[in-house]
Amino acid sequence: MNIRVIELPLDFGANRRGSDMGPSAMRLAGLKQVLTELGHTCEESFPGISVPAQEFLEEGDPQVRFLKPIAEACTALAERVEQAVDAGAFPLVLGGDHSIAIGTLSGLGAAYRKRNLRWGTLWIDAHGDFNTPESTPSGNIHGMSLAIACGYGHPDLVNLYGKFRKLDPANVALVGVRDLDPLEKVNMREAGVTVFTMTEVDRLGIAETARQLVAFFTSRVDRLHVSVDMDVMDPMIAPGVGIPLPGGFSYREVLLLAEELASSGILASAELVEVNPVLDVRNQTARMAVEIAGRLLGSRVY
Repeated sequence: MNIRVIELPLDFGANRRGSDMGPSAMRLAGLKQVLTELGHTCEESFPGISVPAQEFLEEGDPQVRFLKPIAEACTALAERVEQAVDAGAFPLVLGGDHSIAIGTLSGLGAAYRKRNLRWGTLWIDAHGDFNTPESTPSGNIHGMSLAIACGYGHPDLVNLYGKFRKLDPANVALVGVRDLDPLEKVNMREAGVTVFTMTEVDRLGIAETARQLVAFFTSRVDRLHVSVDMDVMDPMIAPGVGIPLPGGFSYREVLLLAEELASSGILASAELVEVNPVLDVRNQTARMAVEIAGRLLGSRVY
């Protein structure tokens, strides 16, 4: 498989700085070697997407902080993701905070719309990222990215890269969720997304959760995108994230889920975000992200 690695070193969407160094950390953790040893062709998207220094920019509206630079960067990312799909490659996007998903999902939405293909997204995250400017308690856009792709939020972001809804919420599932804002829950219920909280994962077990997720997507979409926020992991395993929350996925759980998704036959793109080397311990979180990428793309113990 031809894998096109696309990096967006953007950390404007969150409070804590440092996730802009996440793509470099994943490269240093051996991402290219892992992919090539699996037999894939690994090409990088050059030149890189340029992001200005946050310290020299105005925050703007406190309900949608750094709207303009995030929109500009995500437009550039959307174009590269669409080009990767058009070239028959597997887009592997590295962030950056989760606001970059606005660009990833916009590019995928444009590419699949041209082909009249049904597609869905599995959001592997401790958070819902389904806030709007009206519901957000922080104004941080990384907490709005999934809602925006589903058509809810600031019009400059909802209409980014084309005035159409990028992603049907009926084809969205979230897993690993354990922290939602009060009005965000209302948004998610109204949109109709499917949610597996960590409580439900504990109740079902990871094997049954993975089975249900694969069945959910294979019954309704032609292509699947997986977006992994590293804060879905327990911080004992992945300390280098912006919002560490106890009670997350274990090492074995996330790898089993990744392997089952790889076996679905419909996985066509992936995204890894919120690796923050400033908060990490010996690049532990970046190494975990690389192992997840490897399992999504065919790595097996035996």
